[in-house]
Amino acid sequence: MYVWITLLAGLALLLALLKTFSTYFFQDCVYMYRALGFGIRLNVYKRKTPFYSIVDCFLEAVKKHPRKAFIHFEGKTYSYEEVDKESNKVANALRSEAGLREGDSVALFLGNEPRFVWTWLGLAKLGCPAALLNFNIRSKSLLHCFSCCGAKVLIAAAELRDAVEEILPTLKEKGITVYLLSDERTTDGIQCIGQAIAKASDTPLSPSLRSNIHIRTTALYIYTSGTTGLPKAAYVTHERVWASSFIQGVCGVTSEDIFYINLPLYHSAGFLIGLVGSIERGNTVVLRRKFSASQFWDDCRKYNITVMQYIGETLRYLCNMPKVKAHMVYNNMLTIVNFQSFKMADRKIMENYDYKYVSFNTEKYRLKTVKFTKLQLMRIPMKMTGFRQLNFVTVSQICLEALWDSATTKTQTRRLSDVFVKGDLYFNSGDLLRIDKDKFVYFHDRVGDTFRWKGENVATTEVADILTMVDCIEEANVYGVKVEGHEGRIGMAAVKLKEGRGFDCINTCSVLANYLPVYARPRFIRIQNSLEVTGTFKMKKVKLVEEGFDPTLIRDPLYFLDLTQKKYIPLSQEIHKSILSQEIKL
Repeated sequence: MYVWITLLAGLALLLALLKTFSTYFFQDCVYMYRALGFGIRLNVYKRKTPFYSIVDCFLEAVKKHPRKAFIHFEGKTYSYEEVDKESNKVANALRSEAGLREGDSVALFLGNEPRFVWTWLGLAKLGCPAALLNFNIRSKSLLHCFSCCGAKVLIAAAELRDAVEEILPTLKEKGITVYLLSDERTTDGIQCIGQAIAKASDTPLSPSLRSNIHIRTTALYIYTSGTTGLPKAAYVTHERVWASSFIQGVCGVTSEDIFYINLPLYHSAGFLIGLVGSIERGNTVVLRRKFSASQFWDDCRKYNITVMQYIGETLRYLCNMPKVKAHMVYNNMLTIVNFQSFKMADRKIMENYDYKYVSFNTEKYRLKTVKFTKLQLMRIPMKMTGFRQLNFVTVSQICLEALWDSATTKTQTRRLSDVFVKGDLYFNSGDLLRIDKDKFVYFHDRVGDTFRWKGENVATTEVADILTMVDCIEEANVYGVKVEGHEGRIGMAAVKLKEGRGFDCINTCSVLANYLPVYARPRFIRIQNSLEVTGTFKMKKVKLVEEGFDPTLIRDPLYFLDLTQKKYIPLSQEIHKSILSQEIKL
């Protein structure tokens, strides 16, 4: 009896000590338990014959609860059974009209709508990998996507007809057939498939149509947003689809939850974690065409949403919105500034598995960090004795088991060799991070979004956050521009002013002087009515960088930081010429 009491007391003491010295011990245990369970499931699926895909998971959900709401969209509700039948119609129509067969790649050029879901499901039932195209891209960028995925069929929404017609001659040359989800045919070379789908049979399709699909088969092509150039495609295998779908479960999402998706479905966060994750969980999705801060919380109340998914940039728009209760908010990566603003608004945020504003713990993932300084990667020991203002870039090891298959267009510069030991090979994520004493990692900036001026590295996110502290400025997009006769790039910012406010030349200079060193202060300010962003709310910089600060080319109001007057002054052509001739010292 005394032995058992002693053992229980010792166990209680051990748990207390673990809780004291490891704040997240119990959360870690819950997380690892869930992760282990899903890891076992993934291994089972790898060996299962015939292969069990996410489509099979969806079909099981249809049998289990056919009338359960699957998608809420603009006042309409579609049950699991209804979505299944619609996807059968799409698959049957495409088999007969387009002659699609297993393995044929198909490009989807659709916005966020239920048709996106059942069109993709229809393709998946045929064993056809789908290339998810960003509906914001046009011309050269849009054409580039086809060279990455090899699709010979394009399915587009009716509202995107103009974008398709712009590249139609080239599509014809490449032998790509275009189908429009419409009933009216008005352009030669574009076939309207709306009627064919409406008249097609909704009978289930035989699994034999996708009998050669296995865990390593490509399921999707998902593209980068093209913020810094042409979109880059990544192969997403069925294994990766399953792994991504488990994220909701690892975070504790259940079949009873209602999941809010306002991110674009062409993006991995919205599609894999949001939509596919909801199929794996068997829960209900509330789908929006695009993010809306003014309607965000109203949607949460209307549909009783319990899980929200977001990208860090969207938080600033929600900070001043009315409060609402939701038991979980899921995010990929969040900056400290955005979190603290959101935290003050009394929101509860879950990143991965705990309620700490972090991205991930380096010991739980096959990721490592290396010190980032002077644009070089240097090996350092992972020993933290307290919170340190150090910058790191994450690198993920490339190994035979993982197979280097995710990127189709990655350059050699993203691969790093001999990082920790001779002969190793790592992929440079390009994410600039900060690490605290618990080895939690905070997103700080993108390496590609930094610029170097006066021998110093300037992080655009940090400068943008300071600019938004100025009373008259609502949003800021910071970047570096070339100046003839100078090395590096000088700081410039495109800003959107608050409604009804003018640009305060003196206060802006004062705020920047209080928080930033001279080299980090934007010497040029460009006032815009709105800042251009990608579909995933990343600031677009390429065009701004190319346009520079030439007042003869830019119609927007331009200002120059005069350090002697301690204020921003209008950038005239005379001042511009003086800068280029180096009469004005920068």
